[in-house]
Amino acid sequence: MHAELPVHRLDLDSSDLAQFMPMHLLLDGEGRALSFGPTLARVLQELAVPGMRFEEMFEVRSPGGAVTVSDVLGRAGNRFRLLPRNGVRVGLRGLGLRLPGGDKILLNLSFGIDLIAAVRELALTDADFAATDLAMELLYLAEANAAVTRELRGLNVRLEGARMAAEEEAMTDPLTGLRNRRAVDLILERLCAARASFGLLHMDLDYFKAVNDSLGHAAGDFVLESVGRILREQLRAEDCAARIGGDEFVVIIVGRSDPKTLQSIAERIIARICQPMDFEGQECRVSASIGIVRSTDLATPEATQLLATADRALYAAKHAGRGRAVLLVSRGE
Repeated sequence: MHAELPVHRLDLDSSDLAQFMPMHLLLDGEGRALSFGPTLARVLQELAVPGMRFEEMFEVRSPGGAVTVSDVLGRAGNRFRLLPRNGVRVGLRGLGLRLPGGDKILLNLSFGIDLIAAVRELALTDADFAATDLAMELLYLAEANAAVTRELRGLNVRLEGARMAAEEEAMTDPLTGLRNRRAVDLILERLCAARASFGLLHMDLDYFKAVNDSLGHAAGDFVLESVGRILREQLRAEDCAARIGGDEFVVIIVGRSDPKTLQSIAERIIARICQPMDFEGQECRVSASIGIVRSTDLATPEATQLLATADRALYAAKHAGRGRAVLLVSRGE
């Protein structure tokens, strides 16, 4: 058995208590304040007045039903939870006991899980805690963890942005800014799977080779960029315009399958493209031929079949004299 250690009484004045216990509260036997630790005084603010009764300073959260300090010590032994009555929304945890003689009560409080909130709301520093208190070290660790978490969250956002940018770039034609063949395949696959109603236009520029041969590839690139701009101007946000290679373009008109509507859109695009384009003082002249198909012509729309029929419609437009649009009905096998 361990030998019992002798009990020694220590006489400490309020300044000694303040140094070792900056969150202490010393009460007389009736629960009136005698002294406050400096940090607790910052928490209580205007309530940190000698003679103030315990129940005037605190609302008891635990043990339930306790109001006075005698209630607290009688019901909870020496553990309790308090809330200051001055509006500071910081909960306090504490230990307390009656000192020998019964004429004084000593409470030692802490912030517990409200430490971070207390430090921020009251602008506490390391000097507000006892030298042996690890509260600030724990706070620094919490802040460091929060900083790392914020940095990781920011990194994830940047990575997600980079991923989305890469996906966007992978589906964009770099010269015209329109969608590319990969995007067309994905969009057609989605629309066909949903059995959506749409019109498909396959467009090829007439006399484009003559521009390249006579004025050079820079002029040809200028014509392609101009066509891309015309398509964006003529279409709605929900439609898709894509350059699928060379001087070939595909336009997907979502939600529209009426022949007159599709013919009108195609003829409007052709009329714009036929207008002369000025490149460094040189006049570039091209026209456009367009083949049109509708998803509604097939009981089960298939991207491959629609594209093949649109290509035949384009071939027919070319042979009909160019600079015109031809609609073919796509039939299933």
